[in-house]
Amino acid sequence: MKIKHILLTGTLMVSMSTFAQKEELKALKKLYGKDEIKGEDLSQYKALVDKVIPMATEEGDKVYAYFYKSMIPVLESLAIDKTMPPLQIQMALMKLMSPKSITELATGLNATLDYEKKPGNKKVYTDDINETISSFKPDMLNFAIALGNQKKYKESAEVLYSIYQLDKKDTDNLYYAANYAIEGQDYDKALQYYKELKSINYIGDKIMYYAKNKASNAEESFTEKSVRDKMVELGTHMAPREEKLPSKKGEIVKNIALILIEQGKSNEALEALTDARKENPDDVSLITSQADVYFKLKDTENYKKLINEALAKKPNDEILLFNLGVTSANSGQLADAEKYYRKVIEINPNYVNAYLNLADVILKPDAKIVDEINKLTNSDKDNKRFDVLKVERKKLFNSAMPLLEKAHDLDPKNEDVKSVLKSVYSFLELTDKIKALKSE
Repeated sequence: MKIKHILLTGTLMVSMSTFAQKEELKALKKLYGKDEIKGEDLSQYKALVDKVIPMATEEGDKVYAYFYKSMIPVLESLAIDKTMPPLQIQMALMKLMSPKSITELATGLNATLDYEKKPGNKKVYTDDINETISSFKPDMLNFAIALGNQKKYKESAEVLYSIYQLDKKDTDNLYYAANYAIEGQDYDKALQYYKELKSINYIGDKIMYYAKNKASNAEESFTEKSVRDKMVELGTHMAPREEKLPSKKGEIVKNIALILIEQGKSNEALEALTDARKENPDDVSLITSQADVYFKLKDTENYKKLINEALAKKPNDEILLFNLGVTSANSGQLADAEKYYRKVIEINPNYVNAYLNLADVILKPDAKIVDEINKLTNSDKDNKRFDVLKVERKKLFNSAMPLLEKAHDLDPKNEDVKSVLKSVYSFLELTDKIKALKSE
């Protein structure tokens, strides 16, 4: 009798707990269904969520308990005073958001959508969830951009990936999540995101939308025209423009390969590029990516072979030639670098960085000359050698000067160009030119 009594009591306790849980879920559903939730209602809603989460045992109860919890930031944002100026509303929204809350929102909403898709289950919140995603996606994207502008790259990547989880049709957010993960040196996440991009065959050759943020005066990018236009309409952004972006396929495979190399998986990296090239043998970006990997592995023979293959396909591609100039200069092949930069200038006489980099290549031998000068003594022989070296230095600086002046004419505000040009003028003792440069 005693044992039966204990078991009966335990059964009653479970039943009461289940009853209480069901009642609280009903109360949450009722509160959630209100046109507006603010003040006491919002406080009661949060208290009920805290209470019901640990009590939920059945699958459906767990799903809806976490759904109600994940929606708290959305409900808080709806309670914001909409009569405030747009910038104040935007700032209030930023305070409510965090990478964690957006990740939890994506998890909660997707779990509910998946549950309601199962045979026999009703679509209680499916339409509401889709409307929520559509309405709050612009604010979440704005938050991700703000994190990126603050150089919180890992956090921005997390938010962008969560937004992608909420709307997998917008694959650009996965691409930008991968890029921000790289910036934040979160290479494991970046590799995960890039592999996912590869698996969904992301190309990315579409139009990108831009607008200037009035608060920061910085131009920001948007993957959707409607999102950008909404920001302009709200008055937080201005000067909208758009730009056609090239395919990202080669870049994605290249980044997968570079991360694998960083992780000591060189063979896996080359396999990734080889597989990609089988599908796209004429893709120049893949050829140059494969060449870059061989360059990092110090395999000069395969590097040059691939570079020549790329040039055969696109002999007048200024970006390819410029990148070849950079790679050649970095590997100490200065004659090749000079040849590539001059070819770029021949194709595009307005390519500022080609002039700057060519000047740098021309001035490269100066370091060795200076090193030799510092080792000279005051002997007659060394004094004669000093005079020879001084003439050689003058030739170098005189050769570089017109290139830097041309770059300065093309881009007068480029501080890198001005800095190098000032050093050249200083060595050549061109006082008037230094004064004119400083007065700009």
